[in-house]
Amino acid sequence: MLSLFSRMAGTVLGVGPGVFILALLCVLMLLLCMLLSRTSGLARFSVIMVFFSAVIVMLVLLLFPRASEFPAPATEMKIVDTFFIGRYVLVSLLTVTFLGSLFLVLVHHVLEPVYAKPLRVN
Repeated sequence: MLSLFSRMAGTVLGVGPGVFILALLCVLMLLLCMLLSRTSGLARFSVIMVFFSAVIVMLVLLLFPRASEFPAPATEMKIVDTFFIGRYVLVSLLTVTFLGSLFLVLVHHVLEPVYAKPLRVN
């Protein structure tokens, strides 16, 4: 079960990041073509260049993939906690601070002195 999840670690909904890059490229190309089609003059003809450049980039991404089609076999990872001592120092400092503030709350609010009213001297 663990090997299944480690093998599919780089995927979302069963597809890799390349599919999302291609989809983003298509959406950006369509958006740019729609924006440029509303211009006037020579800028209107730049739609052709945007379209062909997006097609070339998509073909390069499709025909020259970086990763192999089959993922490498998963190896078991050994987790090493390198911040072990620092974490315990931090927890001990927080505990000392909490206990000190609890003591101050006890002294100033719970054990607040009650002073007697002065007697009237006539």
